[in-house]
Amino acid sequence: MREAKQDIAEFELNELETELAALGVQPFHARQLYRWVHNRGLEHFEGMTDLSQSLRVQLNQTFKFSTPQISARRISNDGTEKFLFTLADGKTIESVFIPDTPAMTFCISTQAGCAMRCRFCLTGQMGLTRHLTAGEIAGQVRVLVRELGLQNRRFNLVLMGMGEPLHNYDATMKSLRMIAAPEGLAITPRRVTLSTVGILPGLKRLASERWVPNLAVSLHATTDKVRHALIPTSRNQRLADLIDACREFPIKHRERITFEYVLLAGVNDTTADANRLATLLQDLRAKVNLIPLNEASGIPFSRPSNQQVNRFAQLVASSGLVVSVRKSRGRDIRAACGQLIIKDDCSTQPLNN
Repeated sequence: MREAKQDIAEFELNELETELAALGVQPFHARQLYRWVHNRGLEHFEGMTDLSQSLRVQLNQTFKFSTPQISARRISNDGTEKFLFTLADGKTIESVFIPDTPAMTFCISTQAGCAMRCRFCLTGQMGLTRHLTAGEIAGQVRVLVRELGLQNRRFNLVLMGMGEPLHNYDATMKSLRMIAAPEGLAITPRRVTLSTVGILPGLKRLASERWVPNLAVSLHATTDKVRHALIPTSRNQRLADLIDACREFPIKHRERITFEYVLLAGVNDTTADANRLATLLQDLRAKVNLIPLNEASGIPFSRPSNQQVNRFAQLVASSGLVVSVRKSRGRDIRAACGQLIIKDDCSTQPLNN
């Protein structure tokens, strides 16, 4: 029986060198091939013109591509674009491009669905369909770069799409190494932000990595009781333990940990909450990103008034913390924070091109 082809988009450069060496191919060809795949976003061997015809034939006989394919895209009134990707097994995920933020930003997914079940997030209502592979995570980026013509432009990358990155730790970190490789897109850690609800074993592993992205911790509450109610999977940890893990996390000069806080009317937006939040973070190099809830059908909470959001922000800022209020982008196309969801009744319906 013929051995199944391996997916070339799943290899880091050193792994690709090993695979090609077994075929008797010189290492420099691995670097050429890696650039075609991860920098230029090519999905077929025929177009790799600096490789010999015989090598291209050999590669085509040995390897395959399983690049996520854009099924549809939708453009918001504010310029935000949402992309529906179909994976090799037919599963679908969503990614978002946010221009002028002030840099260009890609928001990508690390899982199909999410197991964290945050009650204010539509993705959490999906549950987890499956983890994405490293190639599928990195594939979203290289396809978006190619489709938007950004090969030679700087952009930021946020792992804030569908899924919890630290729940899919190995594939997530491998994908970041693939993207960061000089032969790939050469993105630096300072341009990447990983958002997590705070899986403690994952945070400890991340702290020991050589390549460490910016960290954004989804806090969303100032007491264990409220946090456990909002994030059911957090019930096996205390806020104090999460803050301690953040205190031990390595932070480079002039950098801070971002603490994300979705504001829910009458739930976590009181004066007492603002004061507790300031106390929790008082000895950390932290900044607070307040996110007024993006309301949607099926989410049992309401967005606070602008006056209440401003009052909360001012109270936290008065403690000396750096505070920002996130401007919602792409709400009209359900592309804002917490709004990414694939349902059986909509996954097969094309988005507007």
